[in-house]
Amino acid sequence: MKVLLLIGVINGFLAVTLGAFGAHGLEGKLSEKMLSTWEKAVQYQMFHTLAIFIVGMMLLRFDHSMLVSAGWTFLIGIILFSGSLYIYSLSGIKTFAMITPIGGVAFLVGWVLLGLSIMKVVD
Repeated sequence: MKVLLLIGVINGFLAVTLGAFGAHGLEGKLSEKMLSTWEKAVQYQMFHTLAIFIVGMMLLRFDHSMLVSAGWTFLIGIILFSGSLYIYSLSGIKTFAMITPIGGVAFLVGWVLLGLSIMKVVD
C-alpha cells in the first residue's frame, strides 16, 4: 500500500529530525531524565517506522486486510507512544506520560496482527 510506504517515509524523516533536535537543540535545556525519555520516543518511532515499511512492502505482494490493520495500528502506536513522550519531555505534564502505555498496547497489537498476517499469507 503506497499510503503506508509514504507514512513510513514521513515517520522516518520525523524520527531523524526529532532525534537531531533532541541531541542538539534540547541538550542542556532538559534534565537527563527528560532527554532520555525523548530519546526513547525517537527509538520507538524509528523501530515502528521500519515495521510500517515491512507492512507496506508485504502489501505489494499480499493483499490482506490484517496487514493493513497492522500498519495503521503501528502508526497509532507511534502517535500515542512517541507523541505522548515528546510532549511529556517538553512539558513535564504527567498526564501525557499516562497515554504512553496505550501506545505501547497499540504496538503490541500491531505486532500480533503482523504475525497473524504472515501465518495466513506466507507459504
